[in-house]
Amino acid sequence: MLVASWSSVHTKSRVLLPGIIASAVVAAAASFLSEHYDVPVMLFALLLGMAMNFLALEGPCKVGIEFTARTVLRIGVALLGLRITFDQIAALGWQPVLMVVATVTVTIMVSMLLARALGFQSLFGLLTGGATAICGASAAMALSAALPGHPGKEKATLFAVVGVSALSTIAMITYPMVVHWLGLDPIDAGVFLGGTIHDVAQVVGAGYSISVEAGDTATIVKLMRVAMLLPVIVCAAMIARARGTEEGGERPPLLPWFALLFVVMAAVNSTGWVPVAVQSLGNDLSRWCLVIAISALGMKTQLKELASVGFKPILLMVIETVILAAMVLLVIRFF
Repeated sequence: MLVASWSSVHTKSRVLLPGIIASAVVAAAASFLSEHYDVPVMLFALLLGMAMNFLALEGPCKVGIEFTARTVLRIGVALLGLRITFDQIAALGWQPVLMVVATVTVTIMVSMLLARALGFQSLFGLLTGGATAICGASAAMALSAALPGHPGKEKATLFAVVGVSALSTIAMITYPMVVHWLGLDPIDAGVFLGGTIHDVAQVVGAGYSISVEAGDTATIVKLMRVAMLLPVIVCAAMIARARGTEEGGERPPLLPWFALLFVVMAAVNSTGWVPVAVQSLGNDLSRWCLVIAISALGMKTQLKELASVGFKPILLMVIETVILAAMVLLVIRFF
């Protein structure tokens, strides 16, 4: 029995490895370019992946690319739990927590309504709104993993990743100027940057470009937004269960395994028992899994499909970004 089991694992690994290796090579190239040209790595991974689209059409890499875009993505999302602790959230008090909960909730709800108004499915609004309100490309991919499958899902996910990466880069450059223009003190500046910029890396870059205090505050507020990923994933999973019931399909679990592992990771990290080296390793592994997964998603998509989305999705994400920034500024000014 052991021999048969080993043979099965060996056979499966031989099928999966070509696609996994191809995705990892693209991810490594994207990371190299990102470090040298200071452009979001997710954007490079997506574009390079689309350039290698032929690998996902037919041949030995196809199955492994499918596996990478699905399973490796979920592993990367689960490991995001090592970025946060409950003490970090409690340290800022209840006001920033309420602000994060309110702004994330309102942004996603408004996004779903705007998506319907612009002629899209409300799920597209949930995807783009979640990416804007929570943690950028990572949130887009996590929500995509939890949402029910449909023919346009991968194209919608890729557009969300491209859009949120571009807007996050623009925000990283322009929001510190907004902070100086408004005359915000370091704490308020950190709350604004951490509560509005999409990706963690851009929050860190913008925050510490102002001051250490602003950077520390921005990072903690941002991690509070990352913590909102779990309840939003649960909501997405509930939608997936409802859709599965309507279509007569198998009902997916209410809490996907990767979301449960996300909670476990955050809880373990909150104990203070996890060495800094292990935390760093987990964060690096999470980042690599997500970059490799987006490379695989890029391979599964043709550029002409992404270009066919038109102007309306861009308008949707810009409006979401403006709404989020306006809400955070109102909270800072009046509460």
